[in-house]
Amino acid sequence: MSRKSGLFVSFEGIDGSGKSTQALLLHDALRAEGRDALLTREPGGSPGAEEIRALVLNGDPDRWSATTELLLFTAARRDHVERVIRPALAEGRIVICDRFADSTRAYQGTTRGDLRDTVDKLHDLVIGIEPDLTFLVDMDPETSFARAEARIGSESRFESFGSGLQARLRAIFLDMAKAHPERFEVIDGDHPPEIVASEIRARLAARLEAA
Repeated sequence: MSRKSGLFVSFEGIDGSGKSTQALLLHDALRAEGRDALLTREPGGSPGAEEIRALVLNGDPDRWSATTELLLFTAARRDHVERVIRPALAEGRIVICDRFADSTRAYQGTTRGDLRDTVDKLHDLVIGIEPDLTFLVDMDPETSFARAEARIGSESRFESFGSGLQARLRAIFLDMAKAHPERFEVIDGDHPPEIVASEIRARLAARLEAA
């Protein structure tokens, strides 16, 4: 797979942090400026990946082992990258993805088994791409978990693991941001959505100017 020419932006954060809202707001703001932006999500984003999403996000929390989840998520990501992300980047578009490989590193790689090395090896072998920029929308775990519980619908599997998991995930995401400051921008998600969105646009503009 050849190197892309567009810009790949991902959003990460614990459940209920507002990252999906912020991904949408950034997409809409860029489109309003006349930029060719594409909003997508994981797991999902392509027809095949959406089918896998239905398998992994519904049902009993113990339905899949951590290893099985990892293989399913990797298969979904491969299809998503092949059919959506790389073609859009090759066209010079700005791809905004609600979650990407960092979520797998956190959920399946660390919190549900000692599989982090396996996650990274699989990623290098069959995915081979990282975002150019990752916005980590950071929020207090109790606040975010209350939000997540309030919106629980059919896709409730990971929220059902409880607030303790969210606290662990937050620490893992923050550790990743510290380890990769060249890629991550940590955003305080405890402010009103419009304030958070403004900060994200400012950080993106600064990154583009520095590039």
